[in-house]
Amino acid sequence: MPYFASGQDQDFRICKVLADVFCAILLGTFSIIFFGWLGGIVAVAILEAGLLGLDWLMPSTKDAAGVVR
Repeated sequence: MPYFASGQDQDFRICKVLADVFCAILLGTFSIIFFGWLGGIVAVAILEAGLLGLDWLMPSTKDAAGVVR
């Protein structure tokens, strides 16, 4: 699934990036509070890698059926 669809205007794209940055800061804050500095940084890195991996692996409407990237 593309991060920015072709039908989105610039304002929507800016809001989407700002929302992602806010969520990353919030997740980072919670993980540091719960797991400490080192554990929190590792937890955020693992979580963000998983979320980015899911975004990359999810098929978009333009992909043909059965396409493996």
